[in-house]
Amino acid sequence: MQIKPDVLFLVVNFPVTNTIIATIISDIVIILFILVVNRTISLKPNPLQNATELIVDYFVKTTKEIAGERASFIYPWVLSFFILILTSNLIAQLPGFESIIFKTSISKSHKVSFLKAASSDLNLTLAFAVTSVVLTHYLSIRCTGIKAYFARFITFRVFPIFLFVGILEFSNEITKIISFSFRLFGNISSGEKIITTMYNIFSFGLPLPFMLLELLVAIIQAMIFAMLTMVFMHVMTDKPH
Repeated sequence: MQIKPDVLFLVVNFPVTNTIIATIISDIVIILFILVVNRTISLKPNPLQNATELIVDYFVKTTKEIAGERASFIYPWVLSFFILILTSNLIAQLPGFESIIFKTSISKSHKVSFLKAASSDLNLTLAFAVTSVVLTHYLSIRCTGIKAYFARFITFRVFPIFLFVGILEFSNEITKIISFSFRLFGNISSGEKIITTMYNIFSFGLPLPFMLLELLVAIIQAMIFAMLTMVFMHVMTDKPH
């Protein structure tokens, strides 16, 4: 099973892969969606505006329930993660997404899929994870102060148990990056392989239940990443006791 994405061509020695193309398409879709919603906003909302307001209101209310007054600077990041991951996951579920073949002299097979699920690239999911954790620590310093922030990991109390707890806290931040990136990568890439296998066995009918399952997984994984980011930001922005 191939894990890494296929390189389509080079731009000044920079490899452009099929997952990069899929990511760019996801970005374009989000930008177009924002422009359309912005132009159609009215006091009598259409279905698209209703759906958008429903998603935004859900994250605003949920973040306020969890983080209180800190929700104003937490929920924009959480909502951004959700929209970007959800869009990239849903686009990959479109029929024929990987059917477009691209001829390249870089790959050994010479013929590769022009598009591949963006979240099936470990580089992208790792970038999501690092961004989430770094932002969480930035907000922690901003809200609690530099002294309280370092007090989570380093303490000069007499009891050695507190130093051990600080080491565990630091280790936990590293495992967040690993769990964040591999959870999203593993679920999307494995689902992609399953759908491809089903199409190879029987292209009509058989893949449908698996496509519906992967559609649900795409939504759930975006929600999990966003909600965990929300919880971690809430915990880290609360002063340690």
